[in-house]
Amino acid sequence: MAKRIQFARTGGSEVLELVDVTPAEPGPGEVRVANRAVGLNFIDIYFRTGLYPAPSLPSGLGTEAAGVVDAVGDGVTHLKPGDRVAYAQGPLGAYAELHTLPADKVVVLPDGIDFETAAASMLKGLTVQYLMRQTHRVEAGETILWHAAAGGVGSIACQWARALGVRLIGTVSSPEKAALAEKNGAWATIDYTKEDVVERVRELTDGAMCDVVYDSVGKDTWETSLDCLKPRSLMVSFGNASGAVEGVNLGILNQKGSLYTTRPSLNGYADTRERLEAMAAELFEMLESGKVKVDISSRYPLAEAGKAQDALQGRQTTGSTILLP
Repeated sequence: MAKRIQFARTGGSEVLELVDVTPAEPGPGEVRVANRAVGLNFIDIYFRTGLYPAPSLPSGLGTEAAGVVDAVGDGVTHLKPGDRVAYAQGPLGAYAELHTLPADKVVVLPDGIDFETAAASMLKGLTVQYLMRQTHRVEAGETILWHAAAGGVGSIACQWARALGVRLIGTVSSPEKAALAEKNGAWATIDYTKEDVVERVRELTDGAMCDVVYDSVGKDTWETSLDCLKPRSLMVSFGNASGAVEGVNLGILNQKGSLYTTRPSLNGYADTRERLEAMAAELFEMLESGKVKVDISSRYPLAEAGKAQDALQGRQTTGSTILLP
């Protein structure tokens, strides 16, 4: 038997239960991982609330963790029991002591990266990798706007942007979060609770505005984000923290300067083992070189997953939060 967090109905954090389950044996092409640390992400809340439907109920939760290979199924050749590994995709169920998933979604973890760092950075770091190196390959001297710059993804983005010579303007909700984002490498910050984001971007850029906006907030910031862009530049909507963007009239992209927009996801980029391993290699290089350091601001026992999600949803956290089985 092994413990896992599951939910039998959608709703608030009270629907999460810690239960004993019999872990699945890995089938062909699968691997079972004994998790040492589990990542906490906003997408987990989307599944819990029903914004993203789980395949079935009751359902496990979470897709990101790091640990040790416990068993492998037939046909798995790149992993063996005892390997240190990490993952950020696959079926729901990472909030658990043991998790079985496709081996192609699992990568070997370098010895220089510990389990907690990996669990706190795999999903967030791979997200930054595809956003900044693939969705738009940012270049030195460009100016970008990043919403929620003091959060888990934002903290990594600030550091990665600094390493690339990119001027990242980060939105934050307090002076403390502004200081954290600037410490991590943000070129400038905007406290959206006190400042007009569009006007402040205009001031900071001498009216030139931004080459790209990266927006994980969604509904509440959609119009603002578009107004921060240069003509013919790119709006990247990659999250729904305030709710999904709906009812968009594409004509607005024309009105605001022949803009481009995209709604990418990690699964759309890391869709093969080869692409995943290449993306992970670039992330691991950034971590091992020290150009990106992961701030784990909160650690919760697995049993307190609901409490951890409430803190994340209430914007009470900075950096990354992990669960410890």
